[in-house]
Amino acid sequence: RAFRDLARWLGPVAIIVALTLPLMPFTDRYILDVSILVLTYIMLGWGLNIVVGLAGLLDLGYVAFYAVGAYSYALLSLNFDWSFWVCLPLAGLFAASFGILLGFPVLRLRGDYLAIVTLGFGEMIRVILINWYKLTNGPNGLSGVPRPSFFGLPFSASAPADGGATFSSFFNIAYSSSHRVIFLYYLILILALLTNLFTLRIRRLPIGRAWEGLREDEIACRSLGINPTNTKLTAFAIGAMFGGFAGSFFATRQGFVSPESFTFIESAIILAIVVLGGLGSQMGVVIAAIVLIGGPELVRQLEDFRMLAFGGLMVLIMIWRPRGLLAFREPTIRLRPRRSAGAPSAESAQGG
Repeated sequence: RAFRDLARWLGPVAIIVALTLPLMPFTDRYILDVSILVLTYIMLGWGLNIVVGLAGLLDLGYVAFYAVGAYSYALLSLNFDWSFWVCLPLAGLFAASFGILLGFPVLRLRGDYLAIVTLGFGEMIRVILINWYKLTNGPNGLSGVPRPSFFGLPFSASAPADGGATFSSFFNIAYSSSHRVIFLYYLILILALLTNLFTLRIRRLPIGRAWEGLREDEIACRSLGINPTNTKLTAFAIGAMFGGFAGSFFATRQGFVSPESFTFIESAIILAIVVLGGLGSQMGVVIAAIVLIGGPELVRQLEDFRMLAFGGLMVLIMIWRPRGLLAFREPTIRLRPRRSAGAPSAESAQGG
């Protein structure tokens, strides 16, 4: 409850800090790279939070949608020479389609059984990426994935073959390799903020309230006329769509994708961010991502002990806050008693 009062100004302050981070004098390439990584996991956490936090569907194969988005962008850009801005919505659409395909077999499953099926789905996607050599190049992955441009202006030192302008020449500034990194930082920041805005808006709509009702009691949802089938499918599809967006950004940032980047441990990390942050809590996902992703990066010099530090952080959080960092959530709708037209108010009654 104390955090609820602080959240009124903590959110805007966090956004201002995020917007001005590349302009800070202490910000270097390493800090930007870690910030991009943290923001990517924040976006993935917010996407999975729709499925797990709001709808209450335990998904252990969320990395599959992440992989579908990454490979969709890589294949479309390499084979058809389409830009990032054209491939981005298509990657989200393909990932949402796979979310619907996953949703159909698990409509009657709950709890551990649902987790097992989603885990198997994630492993199926990874095995397909490894064995479909003609399309995905197998375990070798796809290299040379095009990088995004600033409205057609590439972040290169020399002019392109067609004689067009580059980002530095168009704005008449000295070329720097940090320009592309700063652009990628703001790109993932905008994508993450849009994901958060969408989630905050949709949870107040009837479909969002149906997700939360499904999480609390599926039988009660049926008695109220809510269709659990459509409710589950929309949760899987929308959550998968944001995973596809994040995967598309991952592919264009790395310039290379391979099945090794989409193992079960990635799904476990994303799920840990959602659970440890507090189911359904948007700000909790941010704090958990900073702790679980940014924390081990700060102790990277420990090398072999870095994952030990990661596990230690998770154990400490579960001991300190077993229900998540921010278990308290504001109600979606507040119900107030309706006063009849002829009933006197409390002030008038006291005055009489």
